[in-house]
Amino acid sequence: MTHPTPIVVDTGTAAHPPVGRPEAVVDLAQVTRSYPGGFTALQGVNLRIHAGELLAIVGPSGSGKSTMLHIMGTLDRPTTGRVVIAGHDLASLTDRRLSALRARHIGFVFQAFHLVPGMSARDNVAEGLLYSGLSRAQRRRRAQTALARVGLADRADHRPHQLSGGQKQRVAIARALAGEPDLLLADEPTGALDSATGQTVLALLHELNRQGTTIAVITHDTQIADSLPRQVRIRDGRVVADTRNPSA
Repeated sequence: MTHPTPIVVDTGTAAHPPVGRPEAVVDLAQVTRSYPGGFTALQGVNLRIHAGELLAIVGPSGSGKSTMLHIMGTLDRPTTGRVVIAGHDLASLTDRRLSALRARHIGFVFQAFHLVPGMSARDNVAEGLLYSGLSRAQRRRRAQTALARVGLADRADHRPHQLSGGQKQRVAIARALAGEPDLLLADEPTGALDSATGQTVLALLHELNRQGTTIAVITHDTQIADSLPRQVRIRDGRVVADTRNPSA
């Protein structure tokens, strides 16, 4: 069995990359996130994710994974530290520009599929492009293309109740991909699936990564983490290990 090879965790403050030509899709430098009452969810986190990577952010419940997801996904701002996403320093953005950055550069996949029951798979995917400025016809064409990428071109007219759990998750992935984001954040993407279906979804994520999509999988499942090329382990709000697995 090949053991993951440790790599050095960068503890320095990363230089701000030029807008439009980011050297990393995600760059967190000395990031903390504290809440009223004295609770600190993240403590001095440094993390850099380059374009084309596939990695797991893994840790037990309460370790800070969800907070890191919210920070990387621009759903929350850090208390201190620098966050640069797709070349944009979040500290310099208004809430409106932050929302635009999120819509254009980040795709989300969650454990729950969040599909609208009365809508076809195509329209569920197109719904994710509602604020993109594209016409309805353009949104539907992009949705069809995204469904084809996840192997569901022939299920475009099916509604959620006509799809299996794995197919629903693939629709959710297609919705995240339709906007052609720089980063796909998958939060426990196999958590609601049986093991066989979960493996199918993981295989799809590997395939999408081979096609060039940058993917971070947030999970508590060490087996999933061990199957990915890079594993960032977090505990008590700190990155405690950052390893690469050449055999993944």
